Amino acid sequence: MPGLQDLLVDLVGLSLQGKQLHWHVQGKDFRSVHLQIDEVVDSARAYSDLVAERAVTLGNAVDGTPEAVAKEHGLPGIPHGWVKDEDAVRLLADAVEAVVNRGRELIAASEDEPVTQDLVIEIVAGLEKHLWMLRAQLVR
Repeated sequence: MPGLQDLLVDLVGLSLQGKQLHWHVQGKDFRSVHLQIDEVVDSARAYSDLVAERAVTLGNAVDGTPEAVAKEHGLPGIPHGWVKDEDAVRLLADAVEAVVNRGRELIAASEDEPVTQDLVIEIVAGLEKHLWMLRAQLVR
């Protein structure tokens, strides 16, 4: 199922972007944002493993190499270097939203594969919870 490969590279990309933000976040809310980013990264890593294992179970090879992730991910870019805490939250929220959108596409495309669809629904639900918590911080 090709949609699983797409979701995999987005999840790996999300974990990498999250760590980049984690290392470079600065500001008055540093500690809470720093820790929250790691929660998203941990989820993305766990979800990527589930997605890859589902694809392999279905007989499909996956490609989670840096080259594949760099070429195939659908995430918005993030800056290099230091990032203000509020900007880090916004950037991470935008990346999570991109993965949620890709996941929703796969949910719609996997009607004939209910086990895959159920797995992706679970992943999207978890990511939507992270997205809610991130977006809630941006309300002033």
